[in-house]
Amino acid sequence: MPERNGKAFAKAQAKRKAGRDVIIDGTERRRQRPKSPEKQALHYSGKKKTHTDKNLVISEKKTKRVSYLSQTYAGTAHDKKIADHETIAYAKETIVHQDTGFQGYRPNVASIQQPKKSRVGEN
Repeated sequence: MPERNGKAFAKAQAKRKAGRDVIIDGTERRRQRPKSPEKQALHYSGKKKTHTDKNLVISEKKTKRVSYLSQTYAGTAHDKKIADHETIAYAKETIVHQDTGFQGYRPNVASIQQPKKSRVGEN
């Protein structure tokens, strides 16, 4: 079972040798369209063009094992804001691979790997 407590994640991660190289990403799941206009606006994801719920997932790069699953948020929530709210603790030797949805997310880890934004026309 994946860890659900952000502060206890570092302890669970330290027990597993494969858990040092991790990938963090947000995942969206479709949901039924809410009836109230307020909830519709809250759950509408412009990225998916539908109503969604969102979770953060941390998986081990080598084994693909999901080691952390956040609580569920509305579809409009941004990946970085969820990560900041969850206050996830990592083991010091961790290498975190993240996409551009986590721009500015800097946990206290050994290394953060994030792809650079490519410019149109560059080789």
